[in-house]
Amino acid sequence: MAELDKPRVGVLYGGISSEREISLVTGTAVGKALEAAGFPVELIDIRGVPLCELTPERMDVAFIALHGTFGEDGGIQAVLDVMGVPYTGSGVEASRLAMDKVAAKERFRGAGIPTPESAEIGIDWPEARKLRVVRSLGFPVVLKPAREGSSLGVVICCDEEELAANLLKPFEYDHRAFAEQYIDGRELTVGILDDRPLPIIELTYRTRLFDFRVKYEPGAAGHEVDPDLLPEVAEEVQRTALAAHNCLGCCGLTRVDMRLGQDGVPYVLEVNTIPGMTATSLLPEAARAAGISFPDLCAHAVCLALGMGTPDTLAIEV
Repeated sequence: MAELDKPRVGVLYGGISSEREISLVTGTAVGKALEAAGFPVELIDIRGVPLCELTPERMDVAFIALHGTFGEDGGIQAVLDVMGVPYTGSGVEASRLAMDKVAAKERFRGAGIPTPESAEIGIDWPEARKLRVVRSLGFPVVLKPAREGSSLGVVICCDEEELAANLLKPFEYDHRAFAEQYIDGRELTVGILDDRPLPIIELTYRTRLFDFRVKYEPGAAGHEVDPDLLPEVAEEVQRTALAAHNCLGCCGLTRVDMRLGQDGVPYVLEVNTIPGMTATSLLPEAARAAGISFPDLCAHAVCLALGMGTPDTLAIEV
């Protein structure tokens, strides 16, 4: 792709969600990477721009770097579809499904993809009913908002006292919540690039939960690429991650978070359709292990959005 032929990229970042600050970091990193790859780039914080200005006259393609509400839930994708602007990542329905963890888990179960047992909790239910549903899953149990990212509002309860103290915590982030069986095992994540799994990364940390602070505080968590797994287990982890990605109809770049149980089963927790995209984020780290630089990774996302295939500079070996 010749320098003068490269499309104008509008990097949509910032936004209105509780993950705004992380989105600003992601968008800034993506913008710099695309500029390094030779693309004309405009950073667009959608919190301060009328949506009617997101037009083909302004950009040839949008790189969506919006985490959370109106980024991962299909909202901005629907706007861009109406405006006729192609964009990176998954479409409206796949984005909506992945963001809604309750709906995603229903899809996983229907497709035979392992996922922890769970039950939705109604915000208006009497407390006794909420407690009864959560207890049915046993302890430890995880409480989560149905539609939130970066582990915001997520809490692990190991006993009745912790459950009573945290029962309403997920509802601070969403009016829908659910309880999920805690899987004792190893925390793994698998990036998906153009319907192919990238190398597995294992996450290690000292806290009970891989929460917001651990995710974003430098040095709080360890990342081991290609962890020590039996070959057949590693293959099953990657196969399951790709199945989860495909089950929701995702495309482009995603990251599938999993727990490898003591029983050797990889349980899918969620699919992230707009994963963190800085040079030190998990998906770019996995891509780098596969020989793909961060600028090339971002360029590939743009080319996929435009149906242009793989850039000449990108040799993917995954």
